[in-house]
Amino acid sequence: MLARVLSSAVLGIDATIVEVEVDISSGLPLFSTVGLPETSVKESKDRVKAAIGNSGYGFPEDHITVNLAPADLKKEGTGFDLPIAVGILAATGVIPKKALDKYLILGELALDGRIKPVRGSLPMALAARDTTEAIIVPAGNAQEAAVVKGIRVFGAENLSQAAAFLRGEQKIKEITTDAISYFSNTGDEDLDFTDVHGQHHVKRALEVACAGGHNVLMIGPPGSGKTMLAKRLAGILPPITFEEALETTKIYSVSGLLNEGQALVARRPFRSPHHTISDAGLIGGGMVPRPGEVSLSHNGVLFLDEMPEFKKHVLEVLRQPLEDRQVTISRARTSLTYPASFMLVGAMNPCPCGYFSDPRHPCTCTYAQIQRYRSRLSGPLLDRIDIHVEVPTVPYRELMTDANAETSSDIAARVSKAREIQSRRFSRTKIFCNAQMNGRHMKAYCKVDPSCSSLLEAAVDKLGLSARGYKRILKIARTIADMEGVKDIQASHVSEAIQYRTLDRKGQLPVQAGLFM
Repeated sequence: MLARVLSSAVLGIDATIVEVEVDISSGLPLFSTVGLPETSVKESKDRVKAAIGNSGYGFPEDHITVNLAPADLKKEGTGFDLPIAVGILAATGVIPKKALDKYLILGELALDGRIKPVRGSLPMALAARDTTEAIIVPAGNAQEAAVVKGIRVFGAENLSQAAAFLRGEQKIKEITTDAISYFSNTGDEDLDFTDVHGQHHVKRALEVACAGGHNVLMIGPPGSGKTMLAKRLAGILPPITFEEALETTKIYSVSGLLNEGQALVARRPFRSPHHTISDAGLIGGGMVPRPGEVSLSHNGVLFLDEMPEFKKHVLEVLRQPLEDRQVTISRARTSLTYPASFMLVGAMNPCPCGYFSDPRHPCTCTYAQIQRYRSRLSGPLLDRIDIHVEVPTVPYRELMTDANAETSSDIAARVSKAREIQSRRFSRTKIFCNAQMNGRHMKAYCKVDPSCSSLLEAAVDKLGLSARGYKRILKIARTIADMEGVKDIQASHVSEAIQYRTLDRKGQLPVQAGLFM
């Protein structure tokens, strides 16, 4: 007696189809699972046996062999419980085998037969769309899977209901999801730039950063508003598109981080890990590879507060995803790639005590202590941060009143306008903003006149910029020009872009700024 059930396994953030073959033959009672099953898959035999018995069905006292094909692909997770149970019921004649042909089935079984939610139902539904007509998932995953158009989704509460549905004795309501509804009222009205008094030049720098997707480092004393400013960045970024939301949701789905009832991540992520995080926690990995914070920030913001407090080797792993916008985790049997296109926002004090250059608080640090503190951010990492901006203490008069404060919606409108220009410019490419331009794009869109060239030459000589730093300035200048609706980069755009390179490649504020004089 042989039955075949379609299911799915997740690799990275994508899913692949898995055939669950169940063979029941005469012999000593034995339940074996083959096809590179991970521990949780091997343990499914105990859950399946208890669930079948407690659902009112007889469990065969014969030799049961479960094969998960393709056999050379490692199978992880608890999502194979339901297809194995359905396969056993089909092999024993409880469920017609022909009824399984048009369904992909996944779900974890409780001992009493209830079907529990699993990770990765969204990528599994995407994989099923090209293979079969419908998918049976846990009721808790139904809204998430129904985001995918072109496949019918049925959410089952328990094994008895799923079996009755496959026998044609009971109907399960087909689930549909209105994805558009998730994009309404996604803003956080409590986090608005009107709450930030003063710091107009910092707001301008952050607006430029969001308009072009540039990385930012804010340097200032404690209490100057660095964290407050960073938390409001999500409110001025362009609205997330459906394609971006779908890719971001896949990451959260395989990580098990979707909230109950949440079918789609309809707002750009804002992640702020603690400085004690490990390199695997930041970049991803582990014995069973999982996405790290850089991937959970995909299409959003990764905020590192008190950046020098992070372990140096942890910060250094950021260099590759900042360049490639993806993370590849290699293991002996497989290599997984997670997307990691995020905007890095860092915050740091100017010195260990935090009050270097603050006119109201004396700094107690020596020059050597300051340099050691700054050197925790390596030159290559600083090179990959486009904008360096100082955040001074806010004067009392600006704390009491700030008539020029703009709302986040006002700033967001200008950011979206600049992004629309970039969207049209890069419509035939795979990039979306100026920060992602490569050399070929820069030759086409970042042409400068002689006056701009002389400014750039002076900046490279005096600030000791690398070739990467030079290119970052050009990209920022291109963004500033887009914000003004100007086709060609002008000297004023280059001048403003140069001001955003406060730190040189050694992490030292340049002498020109007067801070070490």
